[in-house]
Amino acid sequence: MGKIGILQVGPYPAWDEEPLNAEFEMHRYFEADDKPAFLTGCAGSVRGIATRGEMGADRTMIEALPNLEIISVYGVGFDAVDLDAARERGIRVTNTPDVLTKDVADLGIAMMLAQARGMIAAEAWVRSGNWAGRGLYPLKSRVHGKRAGILGLGRIGFEVGKRLSGFDMDIAYCDIAARDFAPDWTFIDTPVALAERSDFLFVTLAASAETRHIVGKGVIAALGPDGMLINISRASNVDEEALLDALESGVLGSAALDVFEGEPEINPRFLKLDNVLLQPHHASGTVETRKAMGKLVRDNLTAHFAGRELLTPVL
Repeated sequence: MGKIGILQVGPYPAWDEEPLNAEFEMHRYFEADDKPAFLTGCAGSVRGIATRGEMGADRTMIEALPNLEIISVYGVGFDAVDLDAARERGIRVTNTPDVLTKDVADLGIAMMLAQARGMIAAEAWVRSGNWAGRGLYPLKSRVHGKRAGILGLGRIGFEVGKRLSGFDMDIAYCDIAARDFAPDWTFIDTPVALAERSDFLFVTLAASAETRHIVGKGVIAALGPDGMLINISRASNVDEEALLDALESGVLGSAALDVFEGEPEINPRFLKLDNVLLQPHHASGTVETRKAMGKLVRDNLTAHFAGRELLTPVL
């Protein structure tokens, strides 16, 4: 019996490619010049999709694969997978939660610190000779003791809050309801109200149609000219045009962003701003976490085709 065919939507590190190639017949969609023709050519032999969170699998791809049984997502976000199309066909969907949670939270805190204390520009100040030639770097703002808001108190939001506690911050959060596991933090029932009482607002929501642009003009204005927005969730949760307008005009003090609409190509307006910290969507970008994510992608595929319970099912 031959290997099971898997459509590979995007590249993976070598430590994932090698075991995937050993276990499955991998159809490397991302290398095809004529992608519709490629799909047609391998459609009959593909029973699974291995994709990445930002790439997903749309309805066109799903409907082109008549024998598709499972979509295994490398990443916690699955908003780029057409869940309705998968549900209609009884196709299983998995992701890789938990294994990346703490690394994402770590980077969120690092971004807050780097932006609040001006660490990127401060290093450039030293390297350029300005420290010796022009004196001390301009003063920045402290972090400890300030007010922090967490929009979305799921796994990542909770880990962010735990880390913020170490800075003696006044922590509040907004979610669909108050959470029993966060009794020491203040529940706020609307994103605007959360932003109004925050110096630092962390966006840690899962992305969905309901959360699209949940951080819009009103939330951004409520955060204000001394506030900072930190987004380590998905780009769609923030209205980028409203954010750019606010950063350019001073309505919002600053931002630290790991995700962008249309990434890796980003709006060139961001590149002209000195009050935003830009990161290349690498919150889960540690060797340890990426290896664990790849293993979970494979383990979900293997479990499905062996008739076992999925490790991390979405559908």
